[in-house]
Amino acid sequence: MFTWILQSSLKNRLYVVLASVVVMVYGAFTLTQTGVDVFPDLNKPTVTIMTEAGGMAAEEVEQLITFPLESTINGLPGVEGVRSVSSAGLSFLYVTFGWDMDLYRARQLVSERINSMEEALPGGVVPRMGPISSVMGEIMQVAIPIDPSKISLMQVREYADWVLRPRLMSIAGVAQVIPIGGEVRQFQVQPDTVRMARLGVTYDDLDSALKGFSANTSGGFLELNGREYLIRNLGQTSRLDDLRNLAISARDGQVIRLQQIAVVEFAAAIKRGDGGFGGKPAVILGIQKQPTADTISLTQSIESALLELKAGLPAGMEPPRVTFRQASFIEASISNLNGKLIAASVFVALTLFVFLGTIRPTIIALTAIPVSICVTALVFAYFGLTINTMTLGGLAIAIGGLVDDAIVDVENIIRRLRMNNQLQGSHRLHPLEVVRRASLEVRSGILYATVIIVLVFLPLFFLPGIEGRLFVPLGVAFIASTLASLLVSVTITPVLAYYLIPSMKSLDHGDTRFLTWLKRRYVIALERVMDKPNLALKLGVAGVILAITAVPFFPTSFLPPFNEGTLLVGMRLNPGVTLSESSALAGEAERLVAQVPEVVYVGRRSGRAELDEHAEGVHVSEIDIGLIPSGEMKRSMTEVQADIRDRLKNLPAAIAIGQPISHRIDHMLSGVRAQIAIKIYGEDLDQLRAQAEMLRGRLAGVNGLADLEVEKQVLAPQIKIRVDQQRAAQYGLSSAQLTGVLQSLVGGEKVTQIVEQGRRFALVVRVPESARGPQGLGNLMIDTPRGRVPLSLLAEIEEGDGPNQISRDDGKRRIVLSANTQGRALSSVVADIRNVTSEMRLPEGFYITIGGQFEAQERASRLVMLLSVVSLIMMFVVLHARYQSWRLSALIMANIPLALVGSVIGLALSGQPLSIAALIGFVTLAGISVRNGILKVSHYLNLMQQEGEQFDQKMIIRGSLERLAPVLMTALVTALALAPLLFEAEQPGTEILHPVAVVIFSGLLSSTLLDSFLTPVMFWVFGRRDSEKLVRESEAGEF
Repeated sequence: MFTWILQSSLKNRLYVVLASVVVMVYGAFTLTQTGVDVFPDLNKPTVTIMTEAGGMAAEEVEQLITFPLESTINGLPGVEGVRSVSSAGLSFLYVTFGWDMDLYRARQLVSERINSMEEALPGGVVPRMGPISSVMGEIMQVAIPIDPSKISLMQVREYADWVLRPRLMSIAGVAQVIPIGGEVRQFQVQPDTVRMARLGVTYDDLDSALKGFSANTSGGFLELNGREYLIRNLGQTSRLDDLRNLAISARDGQVIRLQQIAVVEFAAAIKRGDGGFGGKPAVILGIQKQPTADTISLTQSIESALLELKAGLPAGMEPPRVTFRQASFIEASISNLNGKLIAASVFVALTLFVFLGTIRPTIIALTAIPVSICVTALVFAYFGLTINTMTLGGLAIAIGGLVDDAIVDVENIIRRLRMNNQLQGSHRLHPLEVVRRASLEVRSGILYATVIIVLVFLPLFFLPGIEGRLFVPLGVAFIASTLASLLVSVTITPVLAYYLIPSMKSLDHGDTRFLTWLKRRYVIALERVMDKPNLALKLGVAGVILAITAVPFFPTSFLPPFNEGTLLVGMRLNPGVTLSESSALAGEAERLVAQVPEVVYVGRRSGRAELDEHAEGVHVSEIDIGLIPSGEMKRSMTEVQADIRDRLKNLPAAIAIGQPISHRIDHMLSGVRAQIAIKIYGEDLDQLRAQAEMLRGRLAGVNGLADLEVEKQVLAPQIKIRVDQQRAAQYGLSSAQLTGVLQSLVGGEKVTQIVEQGRRFALVVRVPESARGPQGLGNLMIDTPRGRVPLSLLAEIEEGDGPNQISRDDGKRRIVLSANTQGRALSSVVADIRNVTSEMRLPEGFYITIGGQFEAQERASRLVMLLSVVSLIMMFVVLHARYQSWRLSALIMANIPLALVGSVIGLALSGQPLSIAALIGFVTLAGISVRNGILKVSHYLNLMQQEGEQFDQKMIIRGSLERLAPVLMTALVTALALAPLLFEAEQPGTEILHPVAVVIFSGLLSSTLLDSFLTPVMFWVFGRRDSEKLVRESEAGEF
């Protein structure tokens, strides 16, 4: 097939050139239309179910809501896990499906199950699904700083809720906008139950009067004089005085108005969350994107909308400030990788020019890069891939290899044209025929080398989970560009070679001065090695054994840490503290963090926003830290984090430092926003807490463990109103009636909504704060069939405690110890943790699991190792099919362990752990390093078959010398193209690719150096019988 393609290309040369121009133009246009993101799609299908349950305690939420929902959801097809958190008045279920499940089908299945079980839940409790969002989730945070001397907290929150949020939600691609901070305005009615009792007003009178307040009704239609009129009954009002003067009932002919029995005012709703920015109070809006939305274009749309709204800001309000911008990380990553690609192309061009000595062959070889990249862009469009750090990484790794096939072709064409020019008269062939024959001569080696490189990447496509989602796009980019370069080498390269090379003035000048010197030195060194083949082989084997022995001693990790340019500090106080206390402490942390030199701004979120999908209490704060660009930083990210930890260590809070995207990936892997999640399972909550504290004490001494904290499942203070069933019955009340009235009066009941200029505000009835304490509750007057009596006659009021929240995984209660690592490899820390947990004695029915990044790393490592063995077998089969010899196939594959020697040295010198990224580097290296052996052995056989050379040292030295230039060029071009990725390992976008580059670069150097001497030696020692047999079969027409 390739012979036909080559001959057709040379026959239709002009069409080939035009087709390549069209492909480049269309590919470049497609590239500009392709979405840009930080990573490939990492969204594991997850459905969040949120249920609000009034003022239920955590135990009641668990038993009445969470457990029934869990039982129903667990039976759904495709469900891999169900995590839940039950806290006061809130139930959250996180239902995780398999990677192959369509998210919309998953949501439909969950919705059907929820609808079918509404009767099994308490009255008035309605579970609802959270919106579809991405694991990259929050793409922006916008803060509106508040100066209380100029504008009220209510006004700013009102603007955020009714102007800013609707405008942002209208932008295509925005999934959710979650405001936190400020004060939500309410019409509050605070009844005085004692006055109500004196005036004979019941709670039912109050409730029925308020429910119809500020409502319009319809009077139907009227036909009059041939026209139709709509009759409207207008009762709508938003004036506070109208509400105060509302008639509740009448007594002895006197109207009793609302203001006589209650305080009526605008007041703030009960806050469960607060925000801050730069040490001031603020309203912060978290903007989440939909999974398929393009982050950069969506960010630009949001910023345009914010700019439009700037002109119409209310007086005294500061303009919104962007406090977190994920697009900045993406732009920095893509910009860095684009720079690396350009630098790699320059390295490739310089290397080719040094070896080839002239511009024309260099241009021909370099043509493979833009054409291959444009073809790859078309493949991206076909498969729906985005431009991200992994797809660009695949191109960055491949860019040196893209010119390899063209180099081999061009070098052989130049060599054959020089030989043809030395022939006389009729023996001299037409340049077109020379180009055809020269290309066919190396076609076999190029084809098999490319097939093998593609084969070694196949294991990537079988990686499960998040690691598969990360590295499959890298594999697609690498394979697509490599196959495109193969096609270029049999179409465009021969055509351009025919147009440009025969007319070169330097064609008859021979090798460049550098190459001539190199070949002279190489021949001398190779002759010495060939004289002592056994010694060379023994030294090579010894080096390989040492390298293999060193591998198990390398620390392991899942992925290198990212440099997102922002940090996220989690602060956890003991549950039971008030929101104001939590906010004050978080504000102090804000001021301390702002003193770090690298910090640009600090934003704060305390507690939980009303629409948030995370069940955090008011004791939890998150501090968002913006840093200066990484290029301007004088300290590493690790040092900056250590400085922040040191400044916050004296605060009475558990501190955890991470980065926003990394936290979300950790949360998806283990349900915890930390690298390591140690989960203790059991049913007894007190025992769970005791075992967790005991384990924390034992783990405190583990070296390299940072941010170790126990999940705050503790006993929080409660006021318990225990109904006296007998007394309630004596007064004609059931416990359900009494608790229902208490829920409305004490917890607060939203009676109706009041509309004001299109904005809706809740009308809430709740007793004043002074009546909600133990003494005030005792004096609360309750309507009974036997008259009004204080609550103290119907119930006992006592102070106590109870769990603040109850967490469950797959139907079992659990508590989590979370931790990060600092200054030590993740695998070593986990090994120490396992030693500690194995020595713990647990109560009956309790057990411990350890989850997090390392789980994914261990699973991926095992699979990569297994699939690599399969790849090696497939490589051997392909080579055996080509050479019909297991000896020659094994001889070529000996380049793989030779490459391992350099890779191990490279990892050791760079201090890199053995991560999944490094393993991918080894897999890539295996295919690239085999190319050198194929080129050499194929040429040895060609010399024996085509030119009648005998199997001797002279033939091997000649073949090695003639293949020295293409082998060195392909290896050096591939290695040097990776050189830009070797530096600035912490730069955004290069974190994952740096270990890959280290492994391939160092491995290629050792492989090429050792292959230059050991492959000829091994062919001399082991290759005689099989190569002579192949020559005989070739002469007989069997091969």
